Amino acid sequence: MKKLNLIACGIVSLLLTGCGANTTSENAAPKEEPTKYAVNGPNAGSISGNVNFTGAKPAVKTIDMSANQACASTHTTPVASEEVIVNNNGTLKYAFVWVKSGIAEKTWRPPSSPAVLDQKGCMYTPHVMGVMVNQEVKFVNSDATNHNVHPLPRVNEEWNESEPPNSDPKLKRFTREEIMVPVKCNIHPWMRAWIGVVSHPFFAVTGDDGSFKLKGLPAGKYTLAAWHEKYGTKEIEVIVAPKEDKTVNFDYKPE
Repeated sequence: MKKLNLIACGIVSLLLTGCGANTTSENAAPKEEPTKYAVNGPNAGSISGNVNFTGAKPAVKTIDMSANQACASTHTTPVASEEVIVNNNGTLKYAFVWVKSGIAEKTWRPPSSPAVLDQKGCMYTPHVMGVMVNQEVKFVNSDATNHNVHPLPRVNEEWNESEPPNSDPKLKRFTREEIMVPVKCNIHPWMRAWIGVVSHPFFAVTGDDGSFKLKGLPAGKYTLAAWHEKYGTKEIEVIVAPKEDKTVNFDYKPE
């Protein structure tokens, strides 16, 4: 009798399992992937301008590489520090400009091609760069000497790896927005670069003419910011109308 009861209970249990509500992931609604938005639209506008410098032009500092012959031998003239570069038109090179707030909460599609930070002549090239969150960053050693790549983020993961000559590039990603991530070489203390990591594509780095342009912006009100290694951060409120090319300038005047 006990055996019959056990068999009956087993059959009932199997029937309940087969016919009851299945809560496993097989029948659960598939998790939707976040929509990845690209730049541009029929009414997209832009913001452009210059990062100006007024006041006495600072003296150019030179870097002493004499203690490392492998580095010194790659240069025939003194190497200037890139901390402050005032262009001939009175603008600043290597200022990082980005939309700090006002961008809709979306998942923006990062570029498929990697950003490249090279080590050439025992200097990081470029000195300042911008990337998107989860964009691949390729760290290259073009020198005939060993380097040590050491980003020092506050919110992203820190890493510290050697990169010998002729080695494969290191491929990394930053998973969180962070303005700015300093990068140093533990072997050559003068080597320093800065990476701006942004969750959207609306950023730029000024070059030899001190200008910037952020394309493909939806109409709206934004906080535009500029960062400079020596002179800090400035902000401007900007309203962009549909299809408008807004012009704004940042002015740095050291005290």
